[in-house]
Amino acid sequence: MATTDVTAPHVALFPCAGMGHLLPFLRVAAMLASRGCTVTIITAQPTVSAAESDQLSSFFAIHPQINRLEFRLLPYKKSKFTNEDPFFIQIESIVNSVHLLHPILSSLLPSLSAIVADFPVISSISQLAIDLSISLYIVITTSARFFSLMAYLPRLAHDNYPKRNDCIEVPGLGPIPVSNIPPPMLNPNHFFSENIRSNVLSLNKVKGILINTFNWFESEAIQALSSSSSGVAPLLPVGPFESFEIGKAHNLPWLDEQTPESVIFISFGSRTALSKDQIRELGTGLEKSGCKFLWVLKTSKVDKDDKDDRDEILGESFLERTKEQGLVVKGWVNQEQILAHPAIGGFVSHCGWNSVIEAARLGVPILAWPQHGDQKVNAEVVEKAGLGLLVGDWGWGGEKLVDKNEIADKIKELMLGKNTTRAKEVKEKARHAREINGTSEGLLRGLIDSFQSKEIN
Repeated sequence: MATTDVTAPHVALFPCAGMGHLLPFLRVAAMLASRGCTVTIITAQPTVSAAESDQLSSFFAIHPQINRLEFRLLPYKKSKFTNEDPFFIQIESIVNSVHLLHPILSSLLPSLSAIVADFPVISSISQLAIDLSISLYIVITTSARFFSLMAYLPRLAHDNYPKRNDCIEVPGLGPIPVSNIPPPMLNPNHFFSENIRSNVLSLNKVKGILINTFNWFESEAIQALSSSSSGVAPLLPVGPFESFEIGKAHNLPWLDEQTPESVIFISFGSRTALSKDQIRELGTGLEKSGCKFLWVLKTSKVDKDDKDDRDEILGESFLERTKEQGLVVKGWVNQEQILAHPAIGGFVSHCGWNSVIEAARLGVPILAWPQHGDQKVNAEVVEKAGLGLLVGDWGWGGEKLVDKNEIADKIKELMLGKNTTRAKEVKEKARHAREINGTSEGLLRGLIDSFQSKEIN
């Protein structure tokens, strides 16, 4: 007769490169650990950015009960696919090194109940999971809307890629402008496109798909992905993922001095850098808007290469003129803590998915300024949900120099408060999803139960 093993499940989490991938995995790790799971995080070494390394050190200091398994990568070997992005190069190295994990994972004690891996490694880790008789789940670090587009890519390639001025019809989502799709995704010779295609074709080897969203926020895309015709494994929208640094204080006393909802926060994420000309236009636009601002300045894709100081880029006169109006900081900041601050009333964002879902959970309206990758499609979600404004003709990052007057006008429009009520409604819906009886929490609890129900003969 079979009995049920009710010991704590042991789950290994395997994120890829970049803060956009690392942060959601750390949040999932903390969520699982707080609900009784034993958790091991596999961290590829060395990291690409200093922010990743610092975040990992901080996380394990806060969560000593979570295990860290450092994974040394093989030297990078260039493939036939176009790949010049340092984060994509790291992903390619991770994919090529996955086979080295077999003896490491097989020797873990207690033995693993499941592997929760990043989407870019599905095709390489699925056989490993089969060999070890371990269930494989994945985390999607983008929106359900963009994931729908990813899942559709093999069919899109089969039908030949459309022209830039066209739209494509993704089942259940309606038309998506081709101009909103990142160009590397439509290049079959690019690593980004090939990695998506190969991993989509391996989705049938996955037991479940965790995604950092919630039913109300992306009901259309979630329904399309959950339909029997989508071809993907069961979708588990268990977002918004919880913070793992609750109660930690920020180190920006200037923010504490500002009145509620008076400050606009400007950040383009951990791997996006505007051109110096665009930075200067943005600075002048902020000044002309008259709004209080907190601006995280970045001039290089990889933070280790970011050597320019504020004076060089913006000029001492700008910093002197605006010292009462705003604050410009360089380096990594805890964005979630800043967005949660009562002084923040708006957010100029590239619409990386972590940023969007943090703003949704905290009720902060967004001025969407997508730069690359999934960000234009994510910005569609922002606009559709009423969480903020999207300026459609600002193009991809670097395509055009957005004028200071346009920037000032849009900042004033956002900060006048027309989106504030809707943003607060989004916050309330996000809170309901995370409550004990909410849809997201229910799916997460069910997932943990499935880890635990391992039969012993």
